[in-house]
Amino acid sequence: MTPRVSVIIPVYNEGPEVVRHLQRILREVLLPAEILVVHDMPEDTTVPYVAELARTDPRVRAVLNTYGRGPANAIRFGIDSARAPVAVVTMADGCDDPRQIDELARLVDRGVVVAAASRYMPGGQQVGGPRFKRLASRWAGKTLKMFARVGTRDATNSFKAYDTDFVREVGIESNTGFEIGIELTAKATRMRRPVAEIPTIWLDRQLGESHFDVGRFMPSYLRWYFFAFGRRLSDEYMAARWAAKRPEAAVPADRHREDTPA
Repeated sequence: MTPRVSVIIPVYNEGPEVVRHLQRILREVLLPAEILVVHDMPEDTTVPYVAELARTDPRVRAVLNTYGRGPANAIRFGIDSARAPVAVVTMADGCDDPRQIDELARLVDRGVVVAAASRYMPGGQQVGGPRFKRLASRWAGKTLKMFARVGTRDATNSFKAYDTDFVREVGIESNTGFEIGIELTAKATRMRRPVAEIPTIWLDRQLGESHFDVGRFMPSYLRWYFFAFGRRLSDEYMAARWAAKRPEAAVPADRHREDTPA
């Protein structure tokens, strides 16, 4: 059965802690789905636990990213590998609410190209996390919504659903961290493509260590923050832009065929 939603989860040495989160996703996602756990190296400590889970649930696959290390490349590889028309990016640390994956995917089914889980709209909340990161994220979301007229108050959140055809058309230029969420939101805004949001409650991870480095990733976030402002860009321009910038790495050859569990 062709999935209706591909859930993309970039991982880095999550070990056994990933199992509980994957089990929650498998329990809460009711749409036909594939769960792509994308890792950068075969020896990643997450892989054996994903493979064990895949033996009992064929929706789960461990996928080796060949585009280069880091979460941005892992997410781009995952979306290029996705077989569903909708891709939902979520983290492996349990911060995101898996009950909302179906709702986000249905928004894309209805025609939006980016559906955001928003911490900063009425009904949303952010619990925990570094204070500076919270303040910067909230400020960016508020000003982008007010002045650039993006369709969400939380452009920086990674927990989003995307129209996979849209992503492959405009491409993902980010290559460092989790700024993909703001990049694709900014591109949709400049192209006047629909962006929508639903409220979410984000919980800081309780186990393991975060790999988010504010100082390292801030310049990339600022690049796409400013990109959101400006004149309308045509579909043709964005497609040509991506064709010129696209890395040499090929699109995964098995994107449209059935895969066996890892």
